[in-house]
Amino acid sequence: MNSKTIIADTREKQILVNEKGQNQAIECDTHSVSGVVSQRACVYCGARVVLNPITDAAHIVHGPIGCASYTWDIRGSLSSDSELFRTSFSTDLREHDIIFGGEKKLIAAIDEIVEKEKPTVVFIYATCVVGVIGDDVKAIAKKAEEKHGIRVIPVNSSGFAGSKKDGYKAACHAILELMGPLEEVTDPNELKDLDENGKTPYSLNFLGDFNLAGEAWIIKTYLETIGLELKTVITGDATCESLRQAKKASLNIVQCAGSMTFLAKQMKNEYNIPFDHIRFFGVEDTIRSLRKIVNLIGNDEHKSRFEALVEAKSKEYVPQIDEYISKLKGKKVGLYVGGGFKAISLIEQFNDLGIETVLVGTQTGSKEEYEQFRALTSEGTVILDDTNPTELEYFMKQTGADILVGGVKERPLAYKLGVSFIDHNHERKHPLAGFEGALNFAKEVHTTVNSPVWDLVKAGGFNEKI
Repeated sequence: MNSKTIIADTREKQILVNEKGQNQAIECDTHSVSGVVSQRACVYCGARVVLNPITDAAHIVHGPIGCASYTWDIRGSLSSDSELFRTSFSTDLREHDIIFGGEKKLIAAIDEIVEKEKPTVVFIYATCVVGVIGDDVKAIAKKAEEKHGIRVIPVNSSGFAGSKKDGYKAACHAILELMGPLEEVTDPNELKDLDENGKTPYSLNFLGDFNLAGEAWIIKTYLETIGLELKTVITGDATCESLRQAKKASLNIVQCAGSMTFLAKQMKNEYNIPFDHIRFFGVEDTIRSLRKIVNLIGNDEHKSRFEALVEAKSKEYVPQIDEYISKLKGKKVGLYVGGGFKAISLIEQFNDLGIETVLVGTQTGSKEEYEQFRALTSEGTVILDDTNPTELEYFMKQTGADILVGGVKERPLAYKLGVSFIDHNHERKHPLAGFEGALNFAKEVHTTVNSPVWDLVKAGGFNEKI
């Protein structure tokens, strides 16, 4: 078997081998090729994974029950407030509803959920079938708002056209709808806490973190130690009220660029909040990101506190992380994750651990991110956009990778290949952000790749080269 037999002609420009002096750019940000089993999710899924961590909202999936079950509790998000977001509501459209329409079911579902659950806001997700049959979700939401006196926001996530990335944008539109216009503050008690621009000094919003296993709480603790106020995380552990208050922040920091850059740009235009990109995966990224934040909105006292925090955390965690490097040198890793920001952080983290990245791909990466992949990896590294299991299997074997990092869809492939697997997706239950997360990550890599089970697997011939 060779690459010609497993790569569709229309996919060739989305696969690149890193070579010196190479001018060719990878093709990306395109629709998946028809007939090729893409690992991407749908528009609805993209919207749901962004909005679902809003803790006190009711999330109604207007569509067949499979759509709701597919995304039920899809993130390992934790809440310090309501647990309503963990309940998945569905109108459970059947054949009869597809023929005669599902609007009555949706109206009844809203009435019942508002009465029993008392949500602060209701999100209604339109799925593919709703886009086909033409239910007027927007009109139903408007009438429900007038009836119940709460926000009922339609999420335009239907469509057989588009992918997860389009769902991110639909979710951002819904968040902006919830935030509403920028009000003029006239209350003297409120004005005294705002600067000349109408913002709370030394405050920020954290966009593109979903509080997986409490990661946002780790970063919040760092910021509070430095003396900065975190208004809200969008959307991890967010409440509807915290999202409304986000307009008063002095800065937006963006971690998941694919899902939140659009929102950051809109908030800059509508609320005059500047933004910058950060990453909190790995020790170096964490330090760089905190330093960037302090330099953007902090004062001398904040800078002093930042230096003290970094010194204390580095002294505690870096020696523990360094203990794993000698046990991991010489290993090779393949990465296939959702967004480019995560892949960049992972490449750097593996480099720090002495592990070479020989394959890297994403579902929604941008050209700029793919160029960063090329700069961070060695010659011969395979770079993939929107790959499929057949391609991923082929290149994992060709590159001799010992580890596959991915999500729930990639786990069976790793075990089939007889290589270790690391879950860096949104279902995980252990934090990987900050200093604490960097230590957890090093431990996980060591425990996984150096498990004696792989010697038994290789001895059984399950990991033969093609």
